[in-house]
Amino acid sequence: MTDHLPEQSDWQVPLPEPRQNTRILIVDDHPIVRRGIASSLQPFEDLEVVAEATTGEEAVQVAQTLHPNVVLMDLLMPGMGGIPAIRTLHETVPEVQIIALTSFREGSLVEEALVAGAIGYLLKDVAVDELVKAVRLAHQGVPTLAPAAGQALVKMVASGPPALGHDLTEREQQVLSLMAKGLSNQQIADQLVITPATVKFHTRSIRSKLGTGSRTETVVLALQHHLVEGS
Repeated sequence: MTDHLPEQSDWQVPLPEPRQNTRILIVDDHPIVRRGIASSLQPFEDLEVVAEATTGEEAVQVAQTLHPNVVLMDLLMPGMGGIPAIRTLHETVPEVQIIALTSFREGSLVEEALVAGAIGYLLKDVAVDELVKAVRLAHQGVPTLAPAAGQALVKMVASGPPALGHDLTEREQQVLSLMAKGLSNQQIADQLVITPATVKFHTRSIRSKLGTGSRTETVVLALQHHLVEGS
């Protein structure tokens, strides 16, 4: 008796599912940079540049319409910069992964981009193979950080928060010093040869930077932290 052979449909190996390309949006206000990035990615069959944008506003609009997988985002652009654009995209199109691609490696900028929602931070001198690797990893939800950017971020964190009063201007320091000596706004204005209204503007700015709510609190805090010499 002849054994029953399975029909071809019973043992046919299923065809593999088609590979999904990584759809990319390039955002940069310089056309030559956008075209250079697009050209460098063109040889890779799994990467597809679906659109380019010149501003943060345009990037948000295009991403909300086309839903790319990965956005390569410049940070310093006219109008809406890269950081606000990253934040807006992260809130409105959360499935889109964003890589900051910039020439700047300051730790504060790296931190801002990551806090805003970027999954990666690369410098524009990155090698093509490293950029391709970062794009593929971003599509999978894996972060990538340029070594120089990572070092800058670590250095910034290790240095600790800036000292109180570090952002006071020279004029604000002068006003604060005279405040600590007990001078009124009019007396400060006379000594610095400015108007009382200008003195008032500076005192408001000083309180804002020091986080104080009154003139007395401002002077006490300044003395405690040796921002001025005691009268």
